[in-house]
Amino acid sequence: MASQAESPRIIPRLDRRRLVVATVVGALILLVAALGLTQWAAGHARAQADAEARQNARAHASLLESELQKFRLLPRVLTEFPDVRLALAENSAAASRRLDQELEQLAARTDAAVIYVIDADGMTIAASNWKAKTSFVGQNYRFRPYFRGAMQRGEAELFALGTVSGRPGLFLARRVDVDGRPLGVIVVKVEFDKLEAKWADSSATTLVTDNADIVIMTSQPAWRFRSFGPIAPTAQKRLRDTRSYGDATLAPLSIRHTDGDLRIVDAGRDGLYREAAQRVSLPDGTLHVLQPAQPTRDGANATARVLFLILLIFVGATILALLRLVERQALRHAAHAALEREVAARTQDLRDANAELQQAAERQADTDRRYRAAREELAQASRLGSIGQITAGVAHEINQPLAAIRSFAENSLRYLEREQPDKARGNLDTIVELTARVGAITNELRNFARRKPTPLGPVALQSAIEGTSLLIGDRLRAQGIALDIDVENPAQRVHADRVRLEQVLVNLLQNAADAVQGVDGPRIALRAHGSDPVCIDICDNGPGVPADLLPQLFTPFITGRPDGLGLGLAIASDIMGEFGGTLTLIPSPLGGAGFRLTLRPA
Repeated sequence: MASQAESPRIIPRLDRRRLVVATVVGALILLVAALGLTQWAAGHARAQADAEARQNARAHASLLESELQKFRLLPRVLTEFPDVRLALAENSAAASRRLDQELEQLAARTDAAVIYVIDADGMTIAASNWKAKTSFVGQNYRFRPYFRGAMQRGEAELFALGTVSGRPGLFLARRVDVDGRPLGVIVVKVEFDKLEAKWADSSATTLVTDNADIVIMTSQPAWRFRSFGPIAPTAQKRLRDTRSYGDATLAPLSIRHTDGDLRIVDAGRDGLYREAAQRVSLPDGTLHVLQPAQPTRDGANATARVLFLILLIFVGATILALLRLVERQALRHAAHAALEREVAARTQDLRDANAELQQAAERQADTDRRYRAAREELAQASRLGSIGQITAGVAHEINQPLAAIRSFAENSLRYLEREQPDKARGNLDTIVELTARVGAITNELRNFARRKPTPLGPVALQSAIEGTSLLIGDRLRAQGIALDIDVENPAQRVHADRVRLEQVLVNLLQNAADAVQGVDGPRIALRAHGSDPVCIDICDNGPGVPADLLPQLFTPFITGRPDGLGLGLAIASDIMGEFGGTLTLIPSPLGGAGFRLTLRPA
């Protein structure tokens, strides 16, 4: 009986010991888990913030580079404007006033802040803001580094504060040369207010610093022209001398580095950030993205608390399971179900994020495809324009042999009915020859319209000239124009692409055909001669090139025809440049206009 009486007391003592041991073990587990989750949350938050910072840096740098590439083309194009050269070379006031209006329209179309022209002495002679009170016309910018750099090196870039407007921007300068003599500088000022507004839509703070660590662009306006690091005395003197940033104090931001984090205290606000930096094509520019660290830390800590709570529930359930098996099972199932719900929720989030990434990748791929298609369409546009003019002639060239084929075929039937197979065979041989001619014509047209030109290589000159004659010969004959072709060396081969060479020949022959309309006895001569270089002369007996067009003959959008676009000769000249050759105007032995193509022998 004593044994039976002690048994109930032993069991509670054993249960109490197990409960104490389980409690101690559970507390140790919770302590280790709390330390581990704290470390995990900190590391996960840093990794997530770093990833977001790098992603934002790439995206924001891409937006900036896109803007820069668009505006960097403007100075190159503007140096070829006739009024720019006229205003600088002849100091023409009339040309300067016309240039004011042209630059005003161009600035409005391109969103450039201001476009202006500076002569060799640093004086602004024309500007797009000529109507404004803060007009640059009459201002002298000889002291500006971008003017000195462009005059010395041909082009220069500078991010600075406008001395007249007081607005910051990037100054893109390019020297204007005529016959090797520098006449002045064309400058495009770009302001990035819209781009900074786009950056501000992000949760991160984006800024761009120059080589002196001065903040020149930022989504945080209060940080503009603040120092992102200590400024060397030499840099301070240079900035004061050039007045790049006006009277800005260039006060440094209060920055402290702690365990890879960036703490910035500004205007009474204390911010903790993770930084990602990426070089950009601004002069010695670096783009920085400061990703707020607190949101990711809050998220990671919340996750850690959830996991710790789950662990706490699990440990508590394990302790209680020693006392009551049924309760332990219930709590285990509850904890397991809660864990499954949490895992399911996290898995669904991952699936949603993966789906969004796949959609973004598909959109990007579609955008790339459209861009490549648009680029190929532009390359094809010039040849398609010529095809539209020569299609009727090619159709006539095909109809003639087709009519002959039909006649020979009908005659062959009659010869066979009369049992004259030899004559029928002769007609059939002729049909084969005519069919080969039709095939040659259609093959030439198909090659001319081919979307992707072949790489440069040896091209048979005689074959290219014959192909050109197939494409445009019928038009010349229909207009009563005599075409004299003289090839000095029929076996000559040149370094070119046959499709683009035929495109140049067709363009020049069409121009010649247009020029001799209304002339008595219209005539065009095509003569290929020489060996190194190989020359092709195309001359006509038309009225010739007007004297006022000679200086700008190969400039885009310059034409002597009311219905012309002025692109044909410019495209032909560019194609010859790609071949390593030239396209020049020569005196015509027939009295009209003459053009000479020079090509390298293959």
